[in-house]
Amino acid sequence: MGLTGYSSSLLQASWVTVQLAFVSLLVGLVLAVVFASGEMSRKKLISWPTTAIVTIIRGLPELLVVLFIFFGSTQVLFLITGDFIEVSPFLSGVIALSLIFASYAAQTIRGALKAVPSGQSEAARALGMSRSRTFIKIILPQAVKHALPGLTNQWLVLLKDTALVSLIGVTDLMKQAQLTSAATHEAFTWYATAAAIYLAITLITQQAVKRIDNKFSIQQMSASKKGVTA
Repeated sequence: MGLTGYSSSLLQASWVTVQLAFVSLLVGLVLAVVFASGEMSRKKLISWPTTAIVTIIRGLPELLVVLFIFFGSTQVLFLITGDFIEVSPFLSGVIALSLIFASYAAQTIRGALKAVPSGQSEAARALGMSRSRTFIKIILPQAVKHALPGLTNQWLVLLKDTALVSLIGVTDLMKQAQLTSAATHEAFTWYATAAAIYLAITLITQQAVKRIDNKFSIQQMSASKKGVTA
């Protein structure tokens, strides 16, 4: 059987995978900044619990994190509210993948911030720039430049980890490929098609990351020239 018979279902499942990956990326980046800030905090009441959470998530297999969030979230909500509230598999997948991504990305972000020389912020403050303006205009472009390679690798891992949510009922690309191969008895054809789609998404996002990298490189050069002029 050709690909045309199930192409619509496969495209819909691919869109679910893309949505899952990008939503998890956005939420994960926010959580990564929170985790990185918490670990860098001088207050032990903040740094120790944050470090413990990150260590636990990093130490568990990704599949276990997905299963814990899916089955545990309903139990936690029941203990809090007293009512049975079912969390959708998609939302559970987003939460789990975001936590997994954030636990690794936090280390990358923390290292990137530390890689920016402290003299950069001191010089900006000496020129009368506020803390927020210094961070946005001087520190952030340089930190992003340092963090992009690591975040890119973690994004690729996140994209592949989306296949884990098929085990909790999300009809993503991998789940649809499995269902279609079972219905048509053409496993190699459909799994190869899924692999090609994953590869296409990877190549497209890598090109997008290169453009972002070039953009921040230009901004960094501009900031350096302004610093030299000043």
